[in-house]
Amino acid sequence: MDQTRARITRDGIRIYEDADFAGMAKAGRIAAEILDMVAPLVQPGTTTGALEDFIRAEIARHGVTSATMGYKGYQHASCISVNHVVCHGIPGPKVLADGDILNVDVTVIVDGWFGDNSRMYVAGTPSRKAERLIEVTHEALMRGIAAVRPGNTFGDIGHAIQSYVEAQRMSVVRDFCGHGLGRVFHAPPNVLHYGRAGSGPVLEEGMFFTIEPMVNLGRPETKVLADDWTAVTRDKSLSAQYEHSVGVTATGCEIFTLSPDGKFFRTWE
Repeated sequence: MDQTRARITRDGIRIYEDADFAGMAKAGRIAAEILDMVAPLVQPGTTTGALEDFIRAEIARHGVTSATMGYKGYQHASCISVNHVVCHGIPGPKVLADGDILNVDVTVIVDGWFGDNSRMYVAGTPSRKAERLIEVTHEALMRGIAAVRPGNTFGDIGHAIQSYVEAQRMSVVRDFCGHGLGRVFHAPPNVLHYGRAGSGPVLEEGMFFTIEPMVNLGRPETKVLADDWTAVTRDKSLSAQYEHSVGVTATGCEIFTLSPDGKFFRTWE
């Protein structure tokens, strides 16, 4: 990588250096390891608050910091979004029932670097329509990641996701998006999960960001509940989400949040 080039693009996107990839990989690995360890705990009868307690304990055991505790007043180390909750679900006394699907989102800070990831889990046995939703959402994420390489655009990422999801007769949420990160939690660019191929800023080596499509079985519209955090589908249809943090390399991208145990997709098995 040419270290003499501008460190901020005209779109306000920071270009990180080769050495910075190691810091992001370490943060991403710890975040992913915590989500690996959550998997066996997701069972009917478990509360989302119990999962939160475990995540807090694991963050402490690793000697790292939660990025979400205290962020804009949020008081939890995870977001846990069940069934028709799209994102930012608050963990608490809710008891998981057989067949419930849930997204668990964890971000940690390790030596100043932010590792941000989320995955889908199932309590018990999923319905076929829920399982299909999860499969499509995971595939959509991976198709978006496959579009990450220097010279492509952020519109290419969104188009890859949207075109696939809509071909499966599902919808992509427009109200929330991925984001730049690195030594900050949220930064330019906004990474839309829909769009026109060839549009938007051009991807450059050294960009760090998340891709985190939210896919609904029904319509894409959402609403935020009175707690000012929990976003749900307006039509009460099921929603799923997967998230990876990635960095653009010379030939493609590095996924910082790969599961150390290979559990990223079918976490309920």
